[in-house]
Amino acid sequence: MRPVLRWGVAGLATALLALTPYAGRLYRVSDPDVSTAALVAAVRASAGTAYSATVEVDGHVGLPIADHFSDLADLFGGTTRLRVWWRDETDWRVDRLLDTGEVDLFHLGQVTTEWDYERGDARYSRDPEIRLPRDSDLLPPEVARRALDDAAAGQVTSLPARRIAGVDAAGLRVPVTGVQSSLRHVDLWVDPATGVTLAARVYGVSSQPAVSTTFTTYSSAIPGTAATHFRPAPGVTRFADRIVDIADAADEFAPVKAPASLAGLSRTSGSAAALYGHGLTRLLAIPLPYRDADELAAQLTSSGATVVHGQELLRAGPLGVLVTRGVGNVYVHWLLAGTVTDAALRQAARELTRTAVHR
Repeated sequence: MRPVLRWGVAGLATALLALTPYAGRLYRVSDPDVSTAALVAAVRASAGTAYSATVEVDGHVGLPIADHFSDLADLFGGTTRLRVWWRDETDWRVDRLLDTGEVDLFHLGQVTTEWDYERGDARYSRDPEIRLPRDSDLLPPEVARRALDDAAAGQVTSLPARRIAGVDAAGLRVPVTGVQSSLRHVDLWVDPATGVTLAARVYGVSSQPAVSTTFTTYSSAIPGTAATHFRPAPGVTRFADRIVDIADAADEFAPVKAPASLAGLSRTSGSAAALYGHGLTRLLAIPLPYRDADELAAQLTSSGATVVHGQELLRAGPLGVLVTRGVGNVYVHWLLAGTVTDAALRQAARELTRTAVHR
């Protein structure tokens, strides 16, 4: 090959490589011919729709909390890579991909098994009535269905289509209108052929999404049970976990009963620990042992929490966290956390002191 031709080929190759990140922008995305109401209905009905995907979750909610909540802080405050096989809402698998291995969740019926590659063990449990968020809750289809829980179809508006994982995905904007909510809207991009949401962005008052979750690859083929059913290798230790996390433990053992409503939000699950609200506007109330409450309060204070009447309140984007002191009818400390305003958190704290009772 002549030198001038050789350099010409090299230059062309370099140019193509340089343009690769912009290839999606050069592709003309067409808005799918489907109504907003039809898309909303398809998303709501998509829990039983099968798919396989890889997902990237970008969280911008910095939670300065450790110990019982370290996994939660990682999930909402950084970049998480997931791999998912979804047959339906009763049969799925979600892997969290780590630099040193992975942690896999297998869900079948009412039982979830967690396989930890580094520890080399598997822990299984029946799904509790109340628990902390986990990886599967931040899959785009799951975020979308929760966002539409209490939204009227007439409130949802369309957004320009985007090319996501090889699909021209139709856009939707779901407003969040509750006065207690610290969220403003959720933007979704949906595969119009299946109703599966390929990307979701959750916004508070900032122009930057608090959480963004996006498919990076996607297939609508039904995954086989070989992928979703846990089959341990010989020698793998299996444990039965009766208690899955601090919320489940508090609901099981704390000697209190949370009220039926807090700050105008109805209780949707739990008894001692309780979850309030609908959609993505949620408030979690967990009774804490004194030592745990004091340690958490110290972490919040060192991270800049405001202290009013001895209660530490920290705002991290749309997420608020408050620790109460034991006063009122039942001398119990409480952790309050959720996508609600500071005013709603303080109102909930006041109501807990009056309406929580022994059980």
